Amino acid sequence: MKLHVNGTEREVDAPADMPLLWVLRDLLGMTGTKFGCGIAQCGACTVHIDGAPLRACVTPVSAVEGKKITTIEGLSADGTHPVQKAWAELDVVQCGYCQSGQIMSAAALLAQVPKPTDADIDQALSGNLCRCGTYQRIRAAVHRAAELNT
Repeated sequence: MKLHVNGTEREVDAPADMPLLWVLRDLLGMTGTKFGCGIAQCGACTVHIDGAPLRACVTPVSAVEGKKITTIEGLSADGTHPVQKAWAELDVVQCGYCQSGQIMSAAALLAQVPKPTDADIDQALSGNLCRCGTYQRIRAAVHRAAELNT
């Protein structure tokens, strides 16, 4: 099947029910999207499908054929997306495992709500779990990214 990933059309030979996460990681070598829980509860595998955040671990690849898929690698080629810049500026990352999912959810939020409130951020990122507990820095970075986005 043909997939549109990060602006490039890619052809993959995968069963229709194979989770998108494994297509991205194992067949396309894009390891920025992480496996966390496998049941769409932690958010580590968050990617954008036509601009909306989606959990890749439970999404069959057949469900995204013909749709625009954006992974953390496609958010910006050089780490200059406002969310990525804010994450680095505020030193959000501790262990880093959840961060690609956090960043993807934050970027989707800012695309819809350019100046989010704390409540907007908490709601949009509520499905992204951080074992290290960097939630205050994450929220601050989303606000900073909103400032950088203007």
